[in-house]
Amino acid sequence: MKMFRYAMRNKKFQEFLILTVVSCLVFSGCSRKEDRNSREESGQGGSTVGNGSAYTLDTKVADVISDPAFDGYGRLIFPVDRAIDEDLRLQDVEEILIWYNNVNPDRTVEIANYLKDHASSGEKIFYDIYTEEEKEEDPAKEDTGLFFFRGEPGAKTAIVNAGGGFSYVAAMHDSFPQALELSKMGYNAFALIYRPGAQTACEDLARAIAFLHENREELQIDTEDYSLWGGSAGARMAAWLGSYGTSAFGEDEYPAPAAVIMQYTGLSDVTGNEPPTYACVGTSDGIAPWIRFGRRYRCRRMD
Repeated sequence: MKMFRYAMRNKKFQEFLILTVVSCLVFSGCSRKEDRNSREESGQGGSTVGNGSAYTLDTKVADVISDPAFDGYGRLIFPVDRAIDEDLRLQDVEEILIWYNNVNPDRTVEIANYLKDHASSGEKIFYDIYTEEEKEEDPAKEDTGLFFFRGEPGAKTAIVNAGGGFSYVAAMHDSFPQALELSKMGYNAFALIYRPGAQTACEDLARAIAFLHENREELQIDTEDYSLWGGSAGARMAAWLGSYGTSAFGEDEYPAPAAVIMQYTGLSDVTGNEPPTYACVGTSDGIAPWIRFGRRYRCRRMD
C-alpha cells in the first residue's frame, strides 16, 4: 500500500516510530469475505485459552456484551452509539463499523477472547475515568473509560484513540488491535472509550491523561514520555491534545506527550507546538485525502 510518512527527528521518538510500523501491520491481509471462506473450510477462528467457553466467529455480539466476566462494561467493547442487532455475530462486526473496511473477524475474536481471559482471571482490564458524581451530573460520561492492555510493570505508556467520525467509537478495529500489539511488546497500552463529538472526545482524552498520571503507581506504569495514538477522528484527538495540552480541555496542565502517532486523517492545521509526530495516510483514501494531509507535513511516498 502506498503511504505518506512524516517524522520529526527525536531520540525519544525513534522507538515509537518502530512500534507504529508494527502496528500498521494489524490492518494488512485479505478481505473479510475471502478470509471468512478459508476459515470456514479449515474450522479456524476461536481461541483455545482462558476460563470457560471461548468465543468463536459465530458468537453473538450480544453474548459478549452480557458476559458476566465484564461486570457491566461489556457494552463498551462495541460502539454504544450504533444499533446492534441481537443476532449479529463476531464475524460480521464490520456491519456496524461504518467507514471502515477490511475488518479482520479473526482479530475481532482474538481480542474478545483476550479481554475475557484477562477479566476472568481476576485482572482489572477496565477503568472509569470519571467519578460517580460526575456521571450522575452528565449521564453521557457513563459510556467512557479506559481498557488496559498490560505490558511489563513500570514500562512506558501509550493511549490509543479509535476513529468513528466523532459519531461512534470503533475501538474493536481502530484501537484495540494497536493496544494489544503494544502490550505484546511490553508497553502499557490504554484504549480510550470517549463521548462522540470533537470537544467532548478531547475532554475525555484530557481526563484520561490526568487519570493515568494521578494513578501511575497503582497501575504500575511509567507516564514519562507517554505517547498518544489515533486513527481518523482519534488522530485528531491525539494531535489536538499534543498541540494544545490538557489545560485547554478542562484539566490541569500535564506534560505533553513525547510522541503523537496519527493514521488517516485530513487534519491540516498547524500550531507550532506539535510534539514529534509520525503520520500516515493511504493514497486511495477518499475520506482523508492525502492532498489535505500534505499541507500539514512534508510527505515522502512509500511504494
